[in-house]
Amino acid sequence: MRAFAYERPTHLAAAVALLDEHGPDARLLAGGTDLIIRLRDGSIQPRLVIDLKGIAELDGQIQEARESDGGLTIGARTVMTDIAADERVRRDYEALAEAAAVVGAVQIRNRATLAGNICNASPAADTAPALLAFDARVVVSGPAGIRRIPIDDFFVRSGVTTLARGELVTAVELPRPPGPIGSVHVRRTRRRGHDLAAVTLACAIAADGVTKLAYGSLGPRPLLVTDETGLLADPTSTDRARMERLETLFVAASPSVRSMRAGPEYRLAMLHVMGLRAVGIAIERLAGAAVQR
Repeated sequence: MRAFAYERPTHLAAAVALLDEHGPDARLLAGGTDLIIRLRDGSIQPRLVIDLKGIAELDGQIQEARESDGGLTIGARTVMTDIAADERVRRDYEALAEAAAVVGAVQIRNRATLAGNICNASPAADTAPALLAFDARVVVSGPAGIRRIPIDDFFVRSGVTTLARGELVTAVELPRPPGPIGSVHVRRTRRRGHDLAAVTLACAIAADGVTKLAYGSLGPRPLLVTDETGLLADPTSTDRARMERLETLFVAASPSVRSMRAGPEYRLAMLHVMGLRAVGIAIERLAGAAVQR
């Protein structure tokens, strides 16, 4: 590990100023679950590490959104364990709770943050598909002030986001669902346990029949597709009809031939199988959510 400078600012403005000054030579430390590994293996060699844990404006809370559309605001230092256990997340954004619950081991989930998971921009990030399916927004602060980035505009490719120089994530916003919604997160790994997913997928079906599917590990970034025909959400649709629709929706999937976790043919086949399975589960959960309301 190469030596680096260490700063622990106490205010957001100071952290932004450090990031803006040092640019790509600086790295942020929140949970550190990705950063520490990469520092040790030498894949990154920053000149400065900025510790965010002392910044008062950055919290680890899940709060009711103040905006008129309601929903939840998840602070930048909120860890996966808290997201998976939160009753509001489990009720209205079940796929996200399920995704958070399978990020690494228990020890990792007690440290890893949602903001860090998306800023790492791994195509295999477990929480990314669920956030895409729920139309999440990423709140960032930088030298130019605060801006909100739709999560679908946040990812560029592996390891790259649309964050500008000096910007850092302060929160993730989840819009309030307009009505009952059934959602699920599914994944396929080489083995049980703490492996990165060969395929990860989230499905969210709304009461109006709109179905959103987001998948990762099948290209340079996670992707979102939407079925507005109502076919996938229709409980009377046949598996064959649903599979034909899924084949159309998943046409952009392009798994790497260099991946160690699975071959491209297997990944594509599993994407369709998992998509069909996820739609069935989401339909059942939507019916249950409608009854509860």
